[in-house]
Amino acid sequence: MEYVYGINPAFEVIRAGRRRIFRAYIAETAQKAGRNAKLLTLLEKSGVKAEFVSKGRLFDLCRTTEHQGVVLETESYPYASFSGLLGRERLLLLDNIEDPQNAGAILRSAEAFGWRHVLFSNRGTPEIYPSVVKASAGATDYLEIARDHSANYYVRETIKNDYTVVALDGAGKTALDELRLQTETKIMLVVGGEHSGVGQLILNTAHYVARIPIRGKISSLNASVAAGIAMRMISLNYANI
Repeated sequence: MEYVYGINPAFEVIRAGRRRIFRAYIAETAQKAGRNAKLLTLLEKSGVKAEFVSKGRLFDLCRTTEHQGVVLETESYPYASFSGLLGRERLLLLDNIEDPQNAGAILRSAEAFGWRHVLFSNRGTPEIYPSVVKASAGATDYLEIARDHSANYYVRETIKNDYTVVALDGAGKTALDELRLQTETKIMLVVGGEHSGVGQLILNTAHYVARIPIRGKISSLNASVAAGIAMRMISLNYANI
């Protein structure tokens, strides 16, 4: 079991229906109106028992003050397998993204832009902890996420399966808005962390090392912002996502 916290994650985990919810814990001081009232109605329709508890009890469950008065006791996150995702038209690979906030923000953008099949390296990236679910605003539960191999393995196997690998890097030779691919091309987009970036072996192996064109004086972007821009640019260029 794990404890998912935050009002947006609570709504989305319930709506997605991907995992069993054992119980909901609601702050006893919460107003029984607005979004809280909608959440209580949704819990009742879903057959989930709600228990009103102190904020101290909520903290004991999720170990953070960012619970917004809501904690769900759920099954652990239901991972997909890489073999089950191989063959999808668009794959997003996170390499060396260590910060749960960045990982969650990237997943939120991935869901918004239709990149629903995501690969996490089994080293150097977080598991789908409740902190990642919170940072994603619950988007995790609408995505299929695998975390069963290394980033290098994912890239090697996708190339064998006729994917075009695009690695995002600030020093990339190809500007992302100049990238030209056929709409039927299967694409893997690789996004690295702010400090380590995409691994060198992947940069050496990728078909394209692409950069986001920047016209301002700030020469770099936050990893989650860069990932969102890259996904959106590819989505606009290749309509069959």
